[in-house]
Amino acid sequence: MSAVATVPVGAAEGPVLVVRDLAKSFGGVHAVQGVSFAVEAGRMLALIGPNGAGKTTCFNMLNGQLRPDRGEVVLAGRPITGLKPRVVWRMGVGRTFQITATFTSMTVRENVQMALISHEGGIWNPFAPARARHVAEADALLGLVGMAEQAERACGVLAYGDLKRVELAVALANRPRLLLMDEPTAGMAPRERVALMALTAQIAAEQGIAVLFTEHDMDVVFTHSDRVIVLDRGRLIADGTAEEVRRDANVRAVYLGSGATSGGH
Repeated sequence: MSAVATVPVGAAEGPVLVVRDLAKSFGGVHAVQGVSFAVEAGRMLALIGPNGAGKTTCFNMLNGQLRPDRGEVVLAGRPITGLKPRVVWRMGVGRTFQITATFTSMTVRENVQMALISHEGGIWNPFAPARARHVAEADALLGLVGMAEQAERACGVLAYGDLKRVELAVALANRPRLLLMDEPTAGMAPRERVALMALTAQIAAEQGIAVLFTEHDMDVVFTHSDRVIVLDRGRLIADGTAEEVRRDANVRAVYLGSGATSGGH
């Protein structure tokens, strides 16, 4: 197993996401230092590391919230380095957050409809009220994530695990090539965590979506990732299968603990 991923020159038929030599500093703090990796269509890549390792900074450079000091981000063969988040989103990068962000007073269906309307480039049309637009497409997405029966309920009354499913449907509304998931199971019960990540892996495989996710629950990481990369102090220290990473001496020392053999954090 190599501590630094070998990233080929990307083409449209190559990896969905290619990251080369990405770096970002804040004053004298080197948050991300020369990170390179790639994610293929239909695959689940977990990005893990201790607090302060640079995971969030890395995510924010991928979707345009931060401009890297150096390096390149390529989506399906097209450079997206430094583009604004709105542009990156329209090019096919979806994102879910650690804390769910839905319109609590709107119904489940209306939340997805708003995402679909935004994706098509329009918000208001006096001849087509928002709740009448994209109904079938919204319901199809809700069916995909197991929320069709709750389409008429307000998001404000949903259980937290159901909100996470709605957020996934919203993220899928722009037909992403790449889905970034920032601690997708945070705050969820163990059974809900397993169900959400199994669902995400199934959708990714069926639709050819590349998924990059951060996660503190090692059971989730080792069960649902095709590959794992590990950051420590901004540097990539490991890249391999879940089993390879679990056995890596550097990872065990800085993150899992020298006696770790399975999940837990």
